[in-house]
Amino acid sequence: MKLKKNYIRKGQKLPIWGIGPYMIGAMGAVGVIGIALFCFILEEGSLKSPWNIVFRIVGGFLIALGIAVWYIGAILSGMDDNIADNRLKTDGIYAWVRNPMYSGWWMFITGICLMWANSWLLATFLLNWLIMTVVLKNTEEKWLLELYGDEYAEYRKRVNRCIPWFPGKQ
Repeated sequence: MKLKKNYIRKGQKLPIWGIGPYMIGAMGAVGVIGIALFCFILEEGSLKSPWNIVFRIVGGFLIALGIAVWYIGAILSGMDDNIADNRLKTDGIYAWVRNPMYSGWWMFITGICLMWANSWLLATFLLNWLIMTVVLKNTEEKWLLELYGDEYAEYRKRVNRCIPWFPGKQ
């Protein structure tokens, strides 16, 4: 699969979008297929009160958190300038999670699945984590290690790939 070249500046080494649109599309498809299969076709796994309320509260929280994490990583962080200038971004939200835009989508999609209050849709959380992990390890992480070498290797040791967590020691 050939990625669309989406560069801002001449000499830029990484595309702005990377593998993201393809990966997020796959993650969204997992959610849609899961909802269609378990909520409409098989009609299995629907939860009753109080669990349906718990799932919907957690789902709403994850939707809001996913939007916030994506927004901070995509809009407020200045990441496009770092990519265009071939600089590794390690501060701000990138000190908490290496892939906040993808993590935000993952949380958002998981939240939508939880809103259906169906126990079988919990599997979408794990399937999408697996998709993110496999895709990122085999694409963007290789690109970043080749481009930034030891700087990226050290960053990778202290900052989680998908789940925002307290910053590691610098």
